[in-house]
Amino acid sequence: MQRAPGVVWVNDLNPWRATAGLWVNPRMIREAVAGDFERLREIEVLAGEVFRTVGMDFIADMPPPPVEVLAEFAGDGRCWVAVEDGVVGGYLLAEVVDECAHVAQVSVDPRFRGRRLGARLIDHLDAWARARGLAGLTLTTYRDLPWNGVYYAKIGFEVVEPTPGLAALVAHEAGLGLDPALRVCMRR
Repeated sequence: MQRAPGVVWVNDLNPWRATAGLWVNPRMIREAVAGDFERLREIEVLAGEVFRTVGMDFIADMPPPPVEVLAEFAGDGRCWVAVEDGVVGGYLLAEVVDECAHVAQVSVDPRFRGRRLGARLIDHLDAWARARGLAGLTLTTYRDLPWNGVYYAKIGFEVVEPTPGLAALVAHEAGLGLDPALRVCMRR
């Protein structure tokens, strides 16, 4: 039987895997399902730890998204996971803001950093946005952190003035304790 490049046969009889006996891509982006939600919460906690290295413990201490929030995004088809070697290593939540697909959250388990999971998730969102006729991608982030604004600039985002919807998001984030003077709106 022929298989596509990068696709492997999974014959794992582990009852926790939905992929037993299927051809699957070990590096895939797929929609999140309810069985992923606790893993996504775990990823969020793990990914937040890097903020402690720059004195932003309050971000690392923020709780992960509640299961109900993840379920809402997933139910609307706006939550994707990056799977690497059969393990969910990252996720992305998206909204539509001012006719753009907005990255509400993208997080990668630190054990998977350097494998481009975040970039693949964002590329997937880009394709999703184009298929819906949306004008581009947006996000809000810290300007100078290497894993935030600096990283997003490397993958094609540019700093922009906030649109009305982005300004509302920045105001909401300020209410959560995120200093708007340190943050930027970006678009690709």
